[in-house]
Amino acid sequence: MKTRITELLGITYPVIQGGMAWVAEYHLASAVSEAGGMGLIGAGGAPAEFVREQIKKTKENTENPFGVNIMLMNPEADAIARVVVEEGVKVVTTGAGNPGKYMAMWKDAGVKVIPVVASVAMAKMMERAGADAVVAEGMESGGHIGQLTTMALVPQVVDGVKIPVIAAGGIGDGRGLAAARMLGAEAVQIGTRFVVAKESIVHENYKKKIIAAKDIDSEVTGMSHGHPVRQLRNQMTREYLKLEKGGASFEALEQLTLGALRKAVVEGDTVNGTLMAGQIAGMIGKEQTCAEIIREIVDQCEGLFAKMQ
Repeated sequence: MKTRITELLGITYPVIQGGMAWVAEYHLASAVSEAGGMGLIGAGGAPAEFVREQIKKTKENTENPFGVNIMLMNPEADAIARVVVEEGVKVVTTGAGNPGKYMAMWKDAGVKVIPVVASVAMAKMMERAGADAVVAEGMESGGHIGQLTTMALVPQVVDGVKIPVIAAGGIGDGRGLAAARMLGAEAVQIGTRFVVAKESIVHENYKKKIIAAKDIDSEVTGMSHGHPVRQLRNQMTREYLKLEKGGASFEALEQLTLGALRKAVVEGDTVNGTLMAGQIAGMIGKEQTCAEIIREIVDQCEGLFAKMQ
């Protein structure tokens, strides 16, 4: 299981937990890191001092490496970028923008920078900017998505850059890890399966929806205005798609989803909340600890490779 990613990040297994807003906080991040993977704190739209507190609490729960995911559209992204340095965090993943303006500061502090990309062009741009690796995320993933599937995107990114590539999107078990490795990726990033981990603070109603989901139960909203989001279908998505089809403005659609992720994660509102989940939700049948999830993924992957020999 040793790859350039495990060596780069100082982790045992090439499994990285997605930096999901409202979901990826210190309980989950520390549990994943303790299990030998790379736990991430999802900064999302949170204020910088909240992220600082999350970092401190994660340190109290694990001595293993962990990181912070920064959504660069967050108004406090500049402050969070500095908090990462001040608190000695050694890994940052980024989304929704170009982290170039922070690169020198992070590099001087020894921070490993891993942007999430949805195209070969963006991967090459991030490599030129000094990224240590990239996460190539296909549209099968939950949350904000690109246009290419994981199967198509990952090998093209691997061929396009020299830095290590992490595969994401539609990966939920050891078969996915094995497939990603065959495509040239050196680790996988997994989100949806960790949402239902026992250490996850996500409301039980949300977890039960994922566990009960079938393969066709996710759908994408926001295609018309260029901000597509994959989530499990519910009353909110039906209303959103109806308005979207009718030509509603971006502002009107945004108003409909304002605070909807918090409603799902914290309040357990599965009717009006945003139940972000990837297309692998139908593969998830139970709640497990992070250690059980990672061990199962690794064992299955190793078993598959053993059969090939």
